Amino acid sequence: MTDTPEKVDYSSTLYLPQTDFPMRAGLPQKEPETVARWQKMELYKKLRASAAGREKFVLHDGPPYANGNIHIGHALNKILKDVINRSFQMRGYDANYVPGWDCHGLPIEWKIEEKYREKGKNKDEVPVNEFRQECRDFASGWIKIQTEEFKRLGIEGDFENPYTTMNFHAEARIAGELLKIAKSGQLYRGSKPVMWSVVERTALAEAEVEYADVESDMIWVKFPIVEGPADLKDNFVVIWTTTPWTIPGNRAIAFSSRYPYGLYEVESAENDFGPQPGEKLIFATRLADEAAAKAKLTFKFVRDVAPEELAAITCAHPLKGLGYTFPVPLLDGDHVTDDAGTGFVHTAPSHGREDFDAWTAKARELEARGISSKIPFPVDDAGFYTADAPGFDGARVMDDNGKKGDANERVIKALIAVNTLFARGRLKHSYPHSWRSKKPVIFRNTPQWFVYMDKELGDGTTLRSRSLSAIDDTRFVPAAGQNRLRAMIEGRPDWVLSRQRAWGVPIAIFADENGEVLVDDAVNARILEAFEKEGADAWFAEGAKERFLGKEHDAARWTQVMDILDVWFDSGSTHTFTLEDRPDLKWPADVYLEGSDQHRGWFHSSLLESCATRGRAPYNAVVTHGFTMDEKGEKMSKSKGNVVSPQDVMKESGADILRLWVMTTDYWEDQRLGKTIIQTNIDAYRKLRNTVRWMLGTLAHDTGEEITHAHMPELEQLMLHRLSQLDVLVREGYDAFDFKKIARALIDFSNVELSAFYFDVRKDALYCDAPSSLKRRASLCVIRKLFECLVSWLAPMLPFTMEEAWLSRKPDAVSIHLEQFPAVPAEWRNDALEAKWEKIRDVRSVVTGALEIERREKRIGASLEAAPVVHIGDAELLKALEGQDFAEICITSAIAIVAGEGPADAFRLAEVAKVSVEPKLAEGVKCARSWRITTDVGSDADYPDVSARDAAALREIGFRRAA
Repeated sequence: MTDTPEKVDYSSTLYLPQTDFPMRAGLPQKEPETVARWQKMELYKKLRASAAGREKFVLHDGPPYANGNIHIGHALNKILKDVINRSFQMRGYDANYVPGWDCHGLPIEWKIEEKYREKGKNKDEVPVNEFRQECRDFASGWIKIQTEEFKRLGIEGDFENPYTTMNFHAEARIAGELLKIAKSGQLYRGSKPVMWSVVERTALAEAEVEYADVESDMIWVKFPIVEGPADLKDNFVVIWTTTPWTIPGNRAIAFSSRYPYGLYEVESAENDFGPQPGEKLIFATRLADEAAAKAKLTFKFVRDVAPEELAAITCAHPLKGLGYTFPVPLLDGDHVTDDAGTGFVHTAPSHGREDFDAWTAKARELEARGISSKIPFPVDDAGFYTADAPGFDGARVMDDNGKKGDANERVIKALIAVNTLFARGRLKHSYPHSWRSKKPVIFRNTPQWFVYMDKELGDGTTLRSRSLSAIDDTRFVPAAGQNRLRAMIEGRPDWVLSRQRAWGVPIAIFADENGEVLVDDAVNARILEAFEKEGADAWFAEGAKERFLGKEHDAARWTQVMDILDVWFDSGSTHTFTLEDRPDLKWPADVYLEGSDQHRGWFHSSLLESCATRGRAPYNAVVTHGFTMDEKGEKMSKSKGNVVSPQDVMKESGADILRLWVMTTDYWEDQRLGKTIIQTNIDAYRKLRNTVRWMLGTLAHDTGEEITHAHMPELEQLMLHRLSQLDVLVREGYDAFDFKKIARALIDFSNVELSAFYFDVRKDALYCDAPSSLKRRASLCVIRKLFECLVSWLAPMLPFTMEEAWLSRKPDAVSIHLEQFPAVPAEWRNDALEAKWEKIRDVRSVVTGALEIERREKRIGASLEAAPVVHIGDAELLKALEGQDFAEICITSAIAIVAGEGPADAFRLAEVAKVSVEPKLAEGVKCARSWRITTDVGSDADYPDVSARDAAALREIGFRRAA
């Protein structure tokens, strides 16, 4: 009877992974410690020092408002910027990130006013510079809070020296940019209808409004014909409007010579007011029946009305009896359509841009006909009618809370009283609201300061043409952003710069009674010098007018303009005092990155400001991201309870989880975020972390030996080939700002090609082979390079985790973020080898498929219990397997490869033709060390319970069994 070898514990002889890098990340606790470490070691300064002399890469930060905690949109935006900066820094550039804040304007002023209202205090009773200081203090407080929140996200930048629009130097530069525009003749005072917030008492630009559905009154109004073709006199032209309150501002009616019109006679009427049988009215032919239905009438067609007849008509105002005695001409207008209404457009030049344009375009013609082209001011800044709206004293369009006033109803009642209301109704439609107060705005004619879009600038260009040319020269990511910005520039009106507020940079100019701007270099120099030393508060200080005008100018002749600059002009000027004035940056920026709403905001205003003063855009590329919705694709709102805050995600899961979500989402479009999506990213992160952890554990046995590429086994050469491919993908992806492509490729590579294939195949050699084994040494060399590449490539995306991994591997290192992406030799690229191994892996997939069934049926436990027979009927596949240890590749104890189709009942995969597998059990004895079942276990008498391979390894490492 043979003695059974005594059981020996061989675990100490195996090169099993050893690492302190924990499986559980503990990011919410670990990340703040890392932030503190970066601050203590002054990582930002070390980054700048390490990059000294390199080519600069500048992403100019679009400034958030300093008026509250950051939200998920801020987090998305800053993470994207941070990834871009870190990726360029680690690719040989000096990528200095200077964060900035927008500090002026209504968002902050509104907060201070709210505090006043709570105390029953009136803002206008407070000295203006005292109020401005409160705004400044408020902004400063939030800058500190947001700074810490951005740092917690892992954002690295010059937070010690950010830019702010309220910095004295910044205020001087903003004022200086305005003075440049004024000196070049691009600034003018004009009276135009602008969007006006009654609630906030200021003009608004398109970028400061958002649209929401409202239900409005709509009316059809009869205008009596007093001049024109004989048979049309004493009849009516009918208009339609959704703003009854603008009727007092009516001065004309627009029609279109492109459409047919007709005269119709009322046959019957069922209404309590409005047209009666026998009345005749003119409509666009296509809209007559619809209009009749609205007024509950029946019509009969009388005759066509030609365009030249319409042009000859003059109407009386429908409220003539209340004092509106002026004539109302008909004007041919391109903006008129026949898809709704009556085919006639009520034209109130005080209350709409198209109305204004149509009226002013005919001003000379009207004056020649004896019709005054003067534009009235029917509504004041508080929404009340003025003397230019006789008969409606005390009526108000909107109140201080943004609620509808009584103006509509009073106008409608007045029209009924004089029998000029044709019909009335209600309409739900989209309407502009202030995005700060969330209240509706109105359009009203006010004197404001504008920048010309179409004035010739002395070089054959206009601001519009310069801007459009600059758009053509700019790279847009995604490309659709170019057309969007182009369309906005093509169609925008002159830029209204003035705001009737207190907190901001003033329009620091003097103008005479005709609106002519004082252009004097000495005056301008005094203004800018004062702003540089004292800030823009100097403009509002006592005696400022006399101080700046000096003795050269008569103070009685010049008016000091007290309006505040549009806050978009402030942010549009940031490139001047940041990119131009800081020696650690450069002008123009390589890239601007913001949300897609900034096509009408910061991208837009920066483009206009820079083109007006420098003739080109301040950026070479524009990258836009979408907005973050909840998991159902709905807008996040507190009322719905579906808001995901970055603070909560970081507290529960960590910033790197949030960053991984940003990196794996289609950020160019609107994204979704919620508990399920966060959990998906947590799961993906764990798998990635475990891959890194296994590499760290395995590399605990790495001696640092370099194996030349030519001496490496094919499988190692294949992994290096894949690194060479990924190196190109990663670098091109970072250049293209296509982070999802990078993240997806690296995650798939880690999960599919490394954890599920390469590491799995090589674990036996890595754990069990002798120290001298080339396979083991080459694998360690490759894993070292895999680790260095993957951790470096992922460092911009997951800065906390990759820092932890890098320092775990290199405890004497300073930071992964001071490293460069590893250089990948050209010799690693081997497309022919990849093609060969695709065939090998195809055959392997059939083997693993067959073994999976054996496991499921419990005929085997581990794959090492198997020794399958593989039948191959494809010569190319057979050739690919020549010289390969296919049993190791399939993680079986043995394998047999047979040429031919194989038996009919063998396992097959439809996608791999001419390969079949017969599962067989391995023959022999299980090795006590490697667990492989082989026939050579016990062949070495000194190690009777292990295979010959393992016995040789034990002898090499000097392991002896106990006597």
